Parts: sequence; C-alpha cells; structure tokens
Amino acid sequence: MHPTKIDLSLEKRTALVKLLNDRLADLIDLQLQAKQAHWNVKGPNFIALHELFDGVSGEILPYIDDTAERIVTLGGTADGTLGGIAKRTKLAPYPLAAVAGKEHVEALSSALAAAAKLIRAAIDQSTELGDADTADLFTGVSRGLDKQLWFVEAHLQADR
Repeated sequence: MHPTKIDLSLEKRTALVKLLNDRLADLIDLQLQAKQAHWNVKGPNFIALHELFDGVSGEILPYIDDTAERIVTLGGTADGTLGGIAKRTKLAPYPLAAVAGKEHVEALSSALAAAAKLIRAAIDQSTELGDADTADLFTGVSRGLDKQLWFVEAHLQADR
C-alpha cells in the first residue's frame, strides 16, 4: 500500500482495496462478455442486439475506470491484468457456443445480474468499513448495471 493522508486506517484501506480489486475483475470480465456477445450474435435481431451489446460494453467502461482510480486513491494498486482478472472474477465463463440472439441475451443478462449482486454486497461491505465514498461509487455502478440489465432482459420479456 502506498501512503496517503486519507483518514481511513491502513487496515480498512487494505480491505477496501481487496474488495475494489475483486469487483474490478468482475467488471472487466463483464465488459469483455458484452463484447463477446457483440462480436458473435447472429439471427433476425442481429443489428439491434449487436448495437445493444456494444452499448452495454461502453456503459461498463467508466465503472471500470472509476473503480481502478478509487483503488489507487486509497493507496492500492489496481490489478487489471489478465491473470488478476482470471484469478478474481466471480462471474461464470461466457458460453462460447452461444450464437443465436436469445442465447446471448440469456448469457449476458445472467452475467449482468451476477455482477450487480456482487456490487450490491460490496456497497454493504464498504459501508461496514466506514467508507461512504466507495459505497457511493458502488451504488452508482449498481444503478447502472441494473439499467443495462433492464435493456437486455427486455428482449427476453417480449416473448411472454
């Protein structure tokens, strides 16, 4: 940990940095899963889903950057390396066999929901550690992921 004059103890900052790096890995994984869907979707709704998935990917990028910058602000080192992401992510692997639009919608909505659940838990954890700023960051991410989940799930709900 790097020195900082932020008024959180080293112990709390260390725990927050671990929490933030864990969620950073999930967010990077999620962004890549959205790109995977974007690149590989096929079917009659191709262009709509292709653009939707690209939009989801783009919406996640600022969350990744904000999370990494919060880590460094707290005196930590953001780990956005492939090895770090693979070790830390809690998201299920993206199904490479997915082709049809509905398969990608199902896979990406599941990933969004899983990431949002982890982020909501991180809100509580950072609050318990006495860091309202990190809790606020996670709250914004949670709200944004829920909105993206709504956009993606709408394609499943239309079939009902």
